[in-house]
Amino acid sequence: MSAIAPELLKTPLYDLHLELGARMVPFAGYSMPVQYPAGLMAEHHHTRSAAGLFDVSHMGQLRLVGPNAAAALESLIPVDVIDLPAGKQRYGLLLNDDGGIIDDLMFFNRDYLNGGDIFVIVNGACKVGDIAHIQKNIGSRCNVIPMPNMALLALQGPQAVNALSRLAPGVEKLVFMTGGRFNVAGCDCFLTRSGYTGEDGFEISVPAAQADTLARALLAQPEVKPVGLGARNSLRLEAGLCLYGNDIDSTSTPVEASLNWAIQKVRRNGGARAGGFPGADKVLAQLADPAVLTRKRVGLTALERIPVRDHTQLECIDGTPIGEVTSGLLGPTIDKPVAMGYVKPEFSAIGTRVNAIVRGKPVPMEVSAMPFVPNRYFRG
Repeated sequence: MSAIAPELLKTPLYDLHLELGARMVPFAGYSMPVQYPAGLMAEHHHTRSAAGLFDVSHMGQLRLVGPNAAAALESLIPVDVIDLPAGKQRYGLLLNDDGGIIDDLMFFNRDYLNGGDIFVIVNGACKVGDIAHIQKNIGSRCNVIPMPNMALLALQGPQAVNALSRLAPGVEKLVFMTGGRFNVAGCDCFLTRSGYTGEDGFEISVPAAQADTLARALLAQPEVKPVGLGARNSLRLEAGLCLYGNDIDSTSTPVEASLNWAIQKVRRNGGARAGGFPGADKVLAQLADPAVLTRKRVGLTALERIPVRDHTQLECIDGTPIGEVTSGLLGPTIDKPVAMGYVKPEFSAIGTRVNAIVRGKPVPMEVSAMPFVPNRYFRG
């Protein structure tokens, strides 16, 4: 007898997605909307020009509580947590003992030293393992409190602030990677001015019981339309942002993944709190001497109008294999095929020509700077 597949979980907005005509697909153990009747391309362009509403409630939310919360979290990630001011958010990377990336995450200092917490958001497909890993390694140093009764919505696009500020006056004063508690359409929300599209926007944590009310209030704004996972993927790829499981995973280090920017000086060799995180010896050695790298994540632009998909082999001009595409599609905003992938370091310089092997035929590509579409975060 074949094993019965586990039943897909549903977010608090599942019924609303069906009402809106979404096409639902399995994703991270959940039934999630991949697109709505307008279609992926229309949703993508609407987010770039106005405001798109995304259901990201499959992601994991947790609180780290106690005076040692920052030092405890800092022991698991190569990032400066201790010096992050209250009211600010930062990107982080959970690492294994070999320096591989267990997951990427966002964390926010909600004034943990004065009775608040460090609020953490992790990826949906990884959240069970992440929470277990965090609990095992730092649960004796701070309280690790999962938040399964919270939903998460993302409102993204240049007009997101117009729509949200009608419902929550004051949000327009926030700048990128800051946040706070707001009453939005009668819902008790914690929101940050951030997101994963390269656009200005907000991520909104709300009690699951209030998620439908909040989503409907946002969708009632003239700028806002619902957007599914399909456009979320194309938006983040154009923005040069990694998707866990595709572009980064437990076999890739932050340096191989070109995420050096996420490791502050204080955690590097010569810094006041250098090392002290899993895999530190390997990661710091790679930072100190890039010559030890065997591969590096790069952006790629196709020179012919042929989309180059995930897992496509990359070769140098003489036909020698040099790497693989990890994410690729036709970029709707720039109307040409773009991709990310790993190549041998000697082929990672901007402007280097490589070939992607699509159905047995070489498609010429060029190593390109990322993001492919300029980021438009609001920094004040």
